[in-house]
Amino acid sequence: MDASPSIRSSSRARTSERGFVLLAAIVLAVLYFGLMELLLLDSARELNEAQRFRSRVLATVLAENAAELTTVDLVNGHSQIVNQEDAAGSMKASLVSGGANQFEIHAEGRTKGVAAQHSNLTVIGEVNGAQIRINYTYHSQ
Repeated sequence: MDASPSIRSSSRARTSERGFVLLAAIVLAVLYFGLMELLLLDSARELNEAQRFRSRVLATVLAENAAELTTVDLVNGHSQIVNQEDAAGSMKASLVSGGANQFEIHAEGRTKGVAAQHSNLTVIGEVNGAQIRINYTYHSQ
């Protein structure tokens, strides 16, 4: 039995590898949690950008809807002032007659919520009989 090596001689208890493995595990854990934190920060930033984009689009749609509601009876020479509000936001619009069948619509849309946005729309056109012709539209945020 003296010729066979002892089981104790292969034990890692006498080597300095335990400290290295522990240090490597701690470094990997710190790097892993750092990566998770970066992913969380990036996803939060993307969510904020998506909310702002959605609000900008919704504000533009509200302004366009207000302009359309103002022109419901434009051919007959009647216009209405729009001032409505709901859970998504508010819309306002008014029609100004420019004389000689000219018209100008000023519309505004405002959203509510986390990333509130504002949009303006100006529509310039003319009415010829039963035809409505849009000459120019201008959107601004």
